[in-house]
Amino acid sequence: MSYKDKGREIHKLLNIGTKAPDFQLDTVSSFSSLPIPASLEQYKGKWLILFFYPFDFSIVCPTEIKVMNSYLPKFEELNTEVLAISTDSIYSHRAWLKADHPNAIGQIDLTLASDYKKEAAQAYDVLDSKTGAAYRALYIIDPDGCIQYATMTNQNVGRSAAETVRVLQALQTGGLCPMDWALGDQTLEV
Repeated sequence: MSYKDKGREIHKLLNIGTKAPDFQLDTVSSFSSLPIPASLEQYKGKWLILFFYPFDFSIVCPTEIKVMNSYLPKFEELNTEVLAISTDSIYSHRAWLKADHPNAIGQIDLTLASDYKKEAAQAYDVLDSKTGAAYRALYIIDPDGCIQYATMTNQNVGRSAAETVRVLQALQTGGLCPMDWALGDQTLEV
């Protein structure tokens, strides 16, 4: 829930272990120009990475989208889906996938969701009220629909797909993982 502190808008990430808010969004991909509906319910039984980003045709966002796209095979190995969400329209997403522009993303396998009504960004408390765009936020949701990890960064700073994989692998162990734990390392004993 966001609140004001000394005139600044402060956002609080949703609590770990709580049910993730449902969403109903239209999506597009390089392989389908027709909008395809997506909801949290369709990801039940799989891990889900909700990947909020501010704007199509921006500077940092294409770097994140392209890197997350390159990690899709790794996420698939981990029974994990990735959904990239911005408050841009489906039409903007389509243009971004096809444009001949320095910040266009071209053909990718990653699915882009349009939160044009800003309902998902509000439900996940990642909406920048000044710009109307989503903040750079990421949620890992478990197969039961519960939030297990959340992060939000400054709009100028891209995230790490490698760190997202590491955290996902740690969560999937079900064990206690020390700092800098990596796949193959021992978990901690109680």
